[in-house]
Amino acid sequence: MERLDKVISGSGRLSRKECRSYVKQKRITVDGEIATSVDMKVDKDRSEIKIDGDLVLTRRRMVAILNKPSGYVTSTEDPRDKTVMALIPEEYRYLELFPVGRLDKETEGLLVMTNDGELAHRLIAPKNGVRKVYFARFEGNLVPEDVDAFREGLTLKDGQVCLPAEICSYNDGCLILIREGKYHQVRRMMASRGMKVTYLERVMEGDLSLANLERGGFRVLTAEEEKLLFSEEKPYV
Repeated sequence: MERLDKVISGSGRLSRKECRSYVKQKRITVDGEIATSVDMKVDKDRSEIKIDGDLVLTRRRMVAILNKPSGYVTSTEDPRDKTVMALIPEEYRYLELFPVGRLDKETEGLLVMTNDGELAHRLIAPKNGVRKVYFARFEGNLVPEDVDAFREGLTLKDGQVCLPAEICSYNDGCLILIREGKYHQVRRMMASRGMKVTYLERVMEGDLSLANLERGGFRVLTAEEEKLLFSEEKPYV
């Protein structure tokens, strides 16, 4: 934790003297609240500091979410296709963010972005059981036997065994909960039960949702939102 004026002056936006003036004028906010003193303590890597509504970039570590549109490859670079990196706002690109896990080119929805390798590993590792919920539209019929098969843990056509998962009807499709991230896993699980996915969107990771983030949108998470990625298990429907 560091003093507010030290963090802001270190960003190059204002001098410490200017910072005092801006605080008096109520032009600086910290995590959405008006700053009341230049010597208040802030977390350089986590606190969201704004001057006149503009974000002050002080972070070295960052966790964000992206609402991925169809047509983008989940990769830091690709010789043929546009990647999700093109959707990161210019002011954040110096932080060297990368996607956590993968959504295939046509899959939409929630994608975590970070520059924290340890956090990325925790989210991806099946042993940690971080849940990922998808909404799918599909061709075919979902029957009770399919629900039971998902709960028991499916064996895919290539012999790979999936961890127990959940599936249920929802609106004009279904919701699927998994706790790992095998290659094209949801599509392959559905195919193993005679259902062809025609649309796929990740709607939750942990207890974190897109929360009105528009398609193609990008948003930095607060410390409290980061905790939702590892929150204790709750029913998802």
